[in-house]
Amino acid sequence: QVQLVESGGGPVQAGDSLSLSCAASGGTISMGWFRQAPGKEREFVARFMWSGSSATYADSVKGRFTVSGVFAKKTVYLQMSSLKPEDTAVYYCAARISPFVDKYDYWGQGTQVTVSS
Repeated sequence: QVQLVESGGGPVQAGDSLSLSCAASGGTISMGWFRQAPGKEREFVARFMWSGSSATYADSVKGRFTVSGVFAKKTVYLQMSSLKPEDTAVYYCAARISPFVDKYDYWGQGTQVTVSS
């Protein structure tokens, strides 16, 4: 069992920056960020793989968001800049623990990000 604790959400203005963090209680293969806006399905935002420190982004956030991680702290960060009102959502951290199955096994509780124009 891996527990994920997210922090860093809050209200901001359009154009502002905000950083989220997600700390895992155990080892993971990769950690991802997802978001869910009201009335919409949850969508992929970014992923960080510890091997090679590889990062992957959704097109909607590419160039504005940066995902990174500190292995010793089992913590990943999502640095968000040039925020837009459409970035408003609950942001969830997720963890993959199996090297053989490409799915997220554990999820955080979510943190609200609200971007006002």
